[in-house]
Amino acid sequence: MKTLLIIYHTMTGGTLQMARAAADGATAEGSVAVRLLHANEVSPDDVLAADGYIFATPENLAAISGQMKDFFDRTYYPALDRINGRPYATLVCAGSDGSNAARQIERIATGWRLKAVAPPLIVCTHAQTPEAILRPKHIEADDLRRCEELGAGTAAGLALGIF
Repeated sequence: MKTLLIIYHTMTGGTLQMARAAADGATAEGSVAVRLLHANEVSPDDVLAADGYIFATPENLAAISGQMKDFFDRTYYPALDRINGRPYATLVCAGSDGSNAARQIERIATGWRLKAVAPPLIVCTHAQTPEAILRPKHIEADDLRRCEELGAGTAAGLALGIF
């Protein structure tokens, strides 16, 4: 059975909601093992053992979160040239835009020679004040449904060998 590894970081809960929805969608497919891990918990062995990935990050100061950066820093070289061609997708929980965080993940994934299987899914919370930025997030049902669909599609393509 193939394994889909979903790696996330969250500070206010929005990204975790998105990652869980993607995991639920992938699990519902029933054809792949799904591992949902916080970025701090992921080792190079976890990356090497997975057949595909979903990277889920908040946008922090127009970039991926520090914990996601740390994950990539710790696992990039041990996995380099060992995961070429594997599929990935991206989830970004953004306050205003999210495109730069998505671009950062795309650049790292390009270095790993991963294959994007969907455009980055960016959910904008419109949090712009310090209070709104730090407040726990609630992701709307329509956005969570899109995350579920991304997880289901990624799992199905992985299981069928399409990616």
